[in-house]
Amino acid sequence: MAFEVVILGAGFAGLGMASQLKAAGENSFLILEKADRVGGTWRDNSYPGCACDIPSLQYWYSFDHPPEWSHVFSPQPEILRNIEAFAHRQGLGSHIRLHSEVTEARWDDAQSLWVIQTTDGKTIEARVLVAAWGQLNRPTLASIPGRDTFAGPAFHSAQWRHDVDLTGKRVGCIGSGASAIQIVPAIAPQAGQLSVFQRSAPYIVPRMDRAYDEPERSQFQADPQFYSTSREAIYRENEIRFGAMLLGSPTAAEFLTLARAQLEQQIPDPVLREKLTPDYPLGCKRILLSDDFYPALLRPNVQLVTEQITAIEPAGVRTADGRLHTADVLVYATGFETNSFQGPVEIYGRRGASLRDQWSTGARAYLGIAVENCPNFFLLYGPNTNLGHNSIIEMLECQFRYVLEALSLLRDAEALEVKREAANRFHHEVQDDLRKTAWGAGCHSWYKTADGQIVNNWSGSVEDYKAATAHLNQSDYD
Repeated sequence: MAFEVVILGAGFAGLGMASQLKAAGENSFLILEKADRVGGTWRDNSYPGCACDIPSLQYWYSFDHPPEWSHVFSPQPEILRNIEAFAHRQGLGSHIRLHSEVTEARWDDAQSLWVIQTTDGKTIEARVLVAAWGQLNRPTLASIPGRDTFAGPAFHSAQWRHDVDLTGKRVGCIGSGASAIQIVPAIAPQAGQLSVFQRSAPYIVPRMDRAYDEPERSQFQADPQFYSTSREAIYRENEIRFGAMLLGSPTAAEFLTLARAQLEQQIPDPVLREKLTPDYPLGCKRILLSDDFYPALLRPNVQLVTEQITAIEPAGVRTADGRLHTADVLVYATGFETNSFQGPVEIYGRRGASLRDQWSTGARAYLGIAVENCPNFFLLYGPNTNLGHNSIIEMLECQFRYVLEALSLLRDAEALEVKREAANRFHHEVQDDLRKTAWGAGCHSWYKTADGQIVNNWSGSVEDYKAATAHLNQSDYD
């Protein structure tokens, strides 16, 4: 079975790309999704308190009618419902093949097309392959001795066990990052005892979430200009926040003051406050938004544990001070494997070149979109396109437009492949720029490989990326 375009993944990126293909008149496309429903990260992450940390008005496609959001920061069930409604409204259902996990995609030099294999033994051919597999969808568990010996239920935050009742239970939450600061306030009132194991303290700034009232919701729906103006204001405010990622900038100083003020205000105990004070430059790790994480730590049934975990035992978690923290349930809020990008899928480009081998020292892609040795292959939310200050959907829409321009060129050519010199030039420019940011500081983060190369984050503002991707420069391609 052959298609003009095959898309890997039915999350925000894959569905958005598909809708834009349809809008451009291209209907020969297929979306391959390994799971049983669409939604990507918003399908996988259903833990208590799960919500977006980008304001709702900006966390949607600009080319679609806005959903009726209930809150300034939308909760996960609402986002997932809206994604599913979008797929239905755009008529994408007949183009989506669920339970279709891709094992391999191989470029056929003779036929100038991609040959794709799935776990159920199907073979699919495509002239163009678009990988929309995301950056945060491969849960990672902490490498702690004895992890498999724990006697009770234990699960990752992205694989939440909704059948496990936490009422009155002793719960251990391993991690204090972006997922944990949402989980802890949500489950603390329910748990009998909650132990939060923190490896490094995050910077947290106020979130200021609230419900939209009925007049606001009605006006967003009835007045496109009001919605558009409100959305643009959020975008511009977030763009300014990119300055917080630049070492020594006035914006970084403002954010540091804001984070310290919230910590001072919400944590009166100086000993606990010291444990919650980061020991690395602001922005080096992800800056988090929360109004209720610190107050949750003050509950009498919650304790923050900062001693290093040395082992998991059947009865709980052992720390370096020799103490056993007993637990009935363990939650691993330990993040994701973020640096490989391709996960278990094997990609073989021109002359059988392995993308995994090509990326062995760190994933890289021209504009985060195109890869040398891989003709007619495009990435969405690829290497060096993650943000720390604004909505990733803004980046995705740049990539949608860029891929559509590439497809228009392919009407008169068999293949389009980025030149090695162009890819190398882009990589070195981005890495040079990233050294000026907080991400280039000395802390360990999910943005970096083991040797310190920053493979996830974009080095500038969204406006910078819009300019870089505004037109496909044909001189950079063969």
